[in-house]
Amino acid sequence: MHFSDEKPSKTQRKREMHELQALGESLVTLDDDEIDRLPIDERLADAIRMARAIRSHEGRRRQMQFIGRLMRDVDVDALRAALTEIKR
Repeated sequence: MHFSDEKPSKTQRKREMHELQALGESLVTLDDDEIDRLPIDERLADAIRMARAIRSHEGRRRQMQFIGRLMRDVDVDALRAALTEIKR
């Protein structure tokens, strides 16, 4: 049995999703001009903008989960590099 052939554990997948959600939280703090400079699609950019307007705790939590789900399709390394460049 080769461990490298196995799927990631549920714990590992959850850890990765929490990391994406944390990255999403930092994206919500950006203004519109900064969001436009990120290497993300329009759907994710709209979700980030919408999250800023949500005041309900539960609604915001669910929106952040949605952002994390959309971020599965994003090149996270490129996104982190762009975010680092913007924060300078």
